[in-house]
Amino acid sequence: MRTGEPRMIVMSAPNGARKMPSDHPALPITVSDIARTAAEVCDAGASMIHVHVRDRAGAHLLDAHAYNDVTQAIRREVGERLVVQITTEAVGVYSTVEQVKLVRDVRPEAVSLAVREIVPDEAHEEDAAKFFMWMRDNQVAPQFIVYDTNDLKRFYHLRDRGLVPFEKAFLLFVLGRYTEPGSASAHDLVDFLQVADQRDVWSVCAFQDLEHKATVLSAILGGHTRVGFENNTMLPDGATAENNAQLVHMAVQVATRFGRKPATADDVREILGMN
Repeated sequence: MRTGEPRMIVMSAPNGARKMPSDHPALPITVSDIARTAAEVCDAGASMIHVHVRDRAGAHLLDAHAYNDVTQAIRREVGERLVVQITTEAVGVYSTVEQVKLVRDVRPEAVSLAVREIVPDEAHEEDAAKFFMWMRDNQVAPQFIVYDTNDLKRFYHLRDRGLVPFEKAFLLFVLGRYTEPGSASAHDLVDFLQVADQRDVWSVCAFQDLEHKATVLSAILGGHTRVGFENNTMLPDGATAENNAQLVHMAVQVATRFGRKPATADDVREILGMN
């Protein structure tokens, strides 16, 4: 499956919900660190940033005030040169109601949503449909996270029934799991693409050394990529990356090598129909 899109979105995921500075000294946790990292990855060629915020103890946090603070700090550093995507990841702590409330309170430019968390069963479908419609009406751009082909098929079942009002979806194919980083292979991307609708825009993320391989495949096959310390701190040669910007720089080099132009933030807004 090829999208025919010559531009490639490189998204930075610089921190995630679980890692701490003890895992890497350049992992950004505070608002100022995240904003500084945003400037670095932007200069390295990223066009989107996937942001997690933490509480004072460093624990994962879904809080509207914290997200507004970090978004404003990023904007002070880079203006509109990055599309800021917040996460709704539950991490086994937050409920679907709390995830939805966060998005409604923040009204971010972009947000990532795990299909299996936002619509865990049939009982949540009606509320999810209202939430998706609200996002469309309020110009909040979702990225739908799918962890396997069953998630993807379920997403399409929801859209076919009119519960998802986005004719062209932005999808994230996750290769592997945080708890089992070595359980995936590049072939998992092929499985996703055999199911994927060619109308949709897709990106991929993976763990440890698979991240670089997934980026290469995505560049070749017309997709997009998410890289960063959330899932990986390794360079392709096995060395530890100095910072998130170095991983973005490597992804940009891959895009260029395979004839893809790294997308700008304005390109992202056009590709995803955010304008």
